[in-house]
Amino acid sequence: MRYLDPKADLTFKKVFGEHPDLITSFLNALLPFETEDEKIVSLEYLPAELVPETPLKKNSIVDVRCRDSNGRVFIVEMQMIWSPAFMHRVLFNASKAYVRQGDKGEKYELLQPVYSLNIVNDVFMPEIEEFYHDYRIVHMEHTEKVIEGLRFIFVELPKFKPQTFSEKKMQVLWLRYLTEVDEKTRVVPEELMNVPEIKKAVDQLEESAFSDAQLWGYDDFWDAVRVEKTLVSDALNKGYNQGIEQGREEGREEGMAQGREEGMAQGREEGIAQGIEKGIEKGIEKGIEKAKIETAKRMLQKGFSIDDVCELTNLDKEIVERLI
Repeated sequence: MRYLDPKADLTFKKVFGEHPDLITSFLNALLPFETEDEKIVSLEYLPAELVPETPLKKNSIVDVRCRDSNGRVFIVEMQMIWSPAFMHRVLFNASKAYVRQGDKGEKYELLQPVYSLNIVNDVFMPEIEEFYHDYRIVHMEHTEKVIEGLRFIFVELPKFKPQTFSEKKMQVLWLRYLTEVDEKTRVVPEELMNVPEIKKAVDQLEESAFSDAQLWGYDDFWDAVRVEKTLVSDALNKGYNQGIEQGREEGREEGMAQGREEGMAQGREEGIAQGIEKGIEKGIEKGIEKAKIETAKRMLQKGFSIDDVCELTNLDKEIVERLI
């Protein structure tokens, strides 16, 4: 038996976008519901956002939208490649979904919460050990004071390590499903197959269930993701290294100048050290900016639109337009 990876556009939407019982189980497991009364009982799918069919949005983002019997809205996104612009997009989409409730003439107090669940197949907070990030609108000094309405959950899949949490059993099992089942899998772990919902989700991944055209699209998806990762990684590494070297040179010059002005050996040493430190900081900033520009140039050469380049690199549109 050969399986496909559930994180791809084709498979993720088949599993979670066509089976209400599976997305219900997934949401109940991954969202921070504190009581059984908060759990989703039943839901209906909402139309996906109408976004341009561009290489970037097609290959980087997968989303499923639904609403439960209480009117709460849930947006589920699978982000293959992290970029700072993604978090802004998440905020925009969730806010838009919340505001749209008002278009129906609902009173403000009747507006229902919007939950945004974002599964990221990348690490974007390397300085934090936890893989699960829960964002709410809270009072800065009294965090128990919360403005209800929007809630954002980000899961960094590469950080997830299976552990036994009795109170979070389904969360662990669903995350294992996303991280342990792929094209190399021949035998799915028994503990996953013993859970009816996850067994059903695994069955949806059997290669034999897809047409040749679908399988071609599946392979094309991963090819495009690898190309995008390479473009970003190569450009950032090149720019970072150049920036560090340039920063060291600027730092030495600045430090020597400061040391001469002080006219003392100790001052000269301190000046050189401070200058190098400042130079490295400046170099890193310049390196990152160069990396973004290099990435933008290569993306434009690959046929990406200006808007997509701006979204991935976080560069101003005016700067990208000058690169054409």
